[in-house]
Amino acid sequence: MLASLFRGAHVGFVLAREGGLALIETRDLPPHLRLVLKAGRLLERRGLGTGAGPLQRALTRLGPSYVKFGQFLATRPDIVGLDAARDLETLQDRVPPFPQEVALQVIESALGKPVRSLFVSFSPPIAAASIAQVHKAHVIDPDGTERVLAVKVMRPGVRERFQRDLQVMRFMARIVHALSPEAERLRPREVVEILARSVTMEMDFRLEAAAMSELAHNTRDDADFRVPKPDWEHTARDVLASEWIEGIPLNDRAAIEAAGHDARALGRAVIQSFLRHAIRDGFFHADMHPGNLFVDAAGTLVAVDFGIMGRLGHNERRFLAEILLGFILRDYKRVAQVHFEAGYVPAHHSVDDFAQAIRAIGEPIHQRRADEISMAKVLTLLFDITALFDMRTRTELVMLQKTMVVVEGVARSLDPQLDMWTGAEPVVRSWITRNLGPVGRIEGVGRAALTLTDVVTDLPDLAQRLRRILVRLDEAGTSDADRLDAFARASRRRAVWSTLALWTIAVGALVMAFR
Repeated sequence: MLASLFRGAHVGFVLAREGGLALIETRDLPPHLRLVLKAGRLLERRGLGTGAGPLQRALTRLGPSYVKFGQFLATRPDIVGLDAARDLETLQDRVPPFPQEVALQVIESALGKPVRSLFVSFSPPIAAASIAQVHKAHVIDPDGTERVLAVKVMRPGVRERFQRDLQVMRFMARIVHALSPEAERLRPREVVEILARSVTMEMDFRLEAAAMSELAHNTRDDADFRVPKPDWEHTARDVLASEWIEGIPLNDRAAIEAAGHDARALGRAVIQSFLRHAIRDGFFHADMHPGNLFVDAAGTLVAVDFGIMGRLGHNERRFLAEILLGFILRDYKRVAQVHFEAGYVPAHHSVDDFAQAIRAIGEPIHQRRADEISMAKVLTLLFDITALFDMRTRTELVMLQKTMVVVEGVARSLDPQLDMWTGAEPVVRSWITRNLGPVGRIEGVGRAALTLTDVVTDLPDLAQRLRRILVRLDEAGTSDADRLDAFARASRRRAVWSTLALWTIAVGALVMAFR
């Protein structure tokens, strides 16, 4: 706890010095937190600019873990706000490469063989980030075929540093929760845990290879999109080998047109591919910025870097498809009903009132040209009004919305007149027809029957468990009231200690400032 307090004080000090505290909206904060922030603002360096730039400076200064956290927060505009989220997107996760001989040692340790027996050639690092760096290698298969691979190598010691920094983030999230219960709607502790899981998965390259393989399987019949194949023989926890992609990045429109590719068709492929992955498959690339998207010689869209992926369950996919179709058809009542059916808005609210709020979003966009309407902006406004109806933040939906913002930007950079809604409608209608039509209803009945069979099969075991619980409650007798009282006292103590912890961080930051 003391180590977390000290590190938390250091984080607070750096944020304050770089002006990061100025971005926090204080209007809805309780008085004691406003006082802490006001004291922290006294530490700001003179001559700092305004806007979200301070976050970039602070997180870069704090190191790779916080850069990764900032990039993750860029997918959560509901927490940091749209301006800060846009600015955090530009955080550069680039650091100097580690030595070639160290990379060779990591490979040999992970794969258990000398590098010279694994690869015909192995290049110096081509790109380096906080977690890993990439090399180009050649291999020769038993049949004599030569293949080119992209080999990603884990940076030594990075896991230990991330775990240490994540403990500090967990500690600070608990303090925020204890001092500002209103923040629970934004789920700060859950956000940190999602980041922890995401980084843990990103640091096991076998899981990234599995994500690459799954997306490749899902898109095997898509003519306009493909995924590089992982090379499992040269993949381990600390090493990922995959097919080398020769292509033009999507942010180089001049090169795309010079190569004879149809930029407008590529723009349509970007938006439709993303929606197919999200709605049809429920598994999508959640980091589809232009640096991760290429067009190959055949004009096919190719994605790389599968460290950050998003998943949607059947209900979330139905939610997304019906919302998009509802806005296309201006059926706001149906959009509202979908929110209530999914359980995202508490039942004590009025469907009609919610539909009225949604109409305030939908009608203005129908007064504009189709190429001026943004699906991502519609979803952003939709999530803004849900706070009025006590809708809890759905992390997977916010990640989807943020990815859609990026995807729209990429698509419209290729075709500024792209009609997103016309491009989306075939994908949305196809999914709804397939899953909510007769075939989908029959499959739903089948799934319900299987679920009912499982419940009936488990009834004897459930009855025995219920009996044991009732016996224990009966044995507890009147001690329940004492336990509740003890729980209340413990909660009060935790609140007091959390308050003291926050003040300790603030004092620590002041001490650092005047060293």
